[in-house]
Amino acid sequence: MTYPPLPTVSETAAHFCKSLAASERLEEPYRRWRLNDVLPEKLCTGILTLPLLPPDLGKTDGTRNSYNHQRLFITPKLREDFPTCQVLTEAFQQPEVAALLAKTCNINPEGSFVRIEYIQDIDGMWLEPHRDIPEKLFSMVINLFTGPEAAGWGTDIYDRDKKWCGRSTGEFNTGVIFIAGPHTWHGFEPRKIVGVRRLMEVNYARHDWRDKEQLAFPDRPIHLG
Repeated sequence: MTYPPLPTVSETAAHFCKSLAASERLEEPYRRWRLNDVLPEKLCTGILTLPLLPPDLGKTDGTRNSYNHQRLFITPKLREDFPTCQVLTEAFQQPEVAALLAKTCNINPEGSFVRIEYIQDIDGMWLEPHRDIPEKLFSMVINLFTGPEAAGWGTDIYDRDKKWCGRSTGEFNTGVIFIAGPHTWHGFEPRKIVGVRRLMEVNYARHDWRDKEQLAFPDRPIHLG
């Protein structure tokens, strides 16, 4: 018996497209799209049961770059080892998914690469206000954390002066998409994490992305047609 049962790639792609098509666009303090029910429930279960431990980071400096060697990207090796990782990455490789992201977010993903990081934050982790780099054609975070305090673990949002102005929802299986820009400040203010704050960060990385070892399909660029 294979556990847990997983949706197919086509089911996962269709499920995500339905969520994206129903997303809410917000304009302040910068444009972003808020999604609900992002992934099929069976795939969420598959992710949460992956036998991959959170990194023991100790004291961090408010950046993820400080522990790059411990970050967990969905690589060809993980795709081979875990069917969950294969289904997840293949879904975002599908032309219909890429085409809808292109239409919704006004990007051109042709020739880009799927990059997905499995983030497992534990107590002591925090992120200073920062912006994503333009080599990421879009940035999406999918919340997959649970627990009595998890509702307060959403991403913190800042205005163009880096002043805190809100926090995204921490509801399970919700997501946020934005396009990197000069004022897209976001982070995670220091606060207690009881358990593990699990997220998937999904990007299409530009064709000249240097860190090929972070890519799910380093030899298969996105094609829309």
